[in-house]
Amino acid sequence: MKFEDVFVDREKRFSIGIETQSGKYYLSFPVSNMLVEYEEYYELSKAEFELYVGNPAIAAQFLEEARNHEHDDRLILRPGRDRGAPG
Repeated sequence: MKFEDVFVDREKRFSIGIETQSGKYYLSFPVSNMLVEYEEYYELSKAEFELYVGNPAIAAQFLEEARNHEHDDRLILRPGRDRGAPG
């Protein structure tokens, strides 16, 4: 998979972009466990993608919910047993 960020918010530590092979839209943020730091990628609809890129502040609610594992059904890549925590 090749994830290409379209928007990056360094303060809130998230990005919005497109996975180029599948064309899926995503919101991602860094997580870490005892061994590694990695990104969790959550699939967005085209409408969500356009809304969040046009006004990233609106993405704050989805971001917080994803960090609280409320959108795990939308994970593009499933985490392993030692799932990281937002950092």
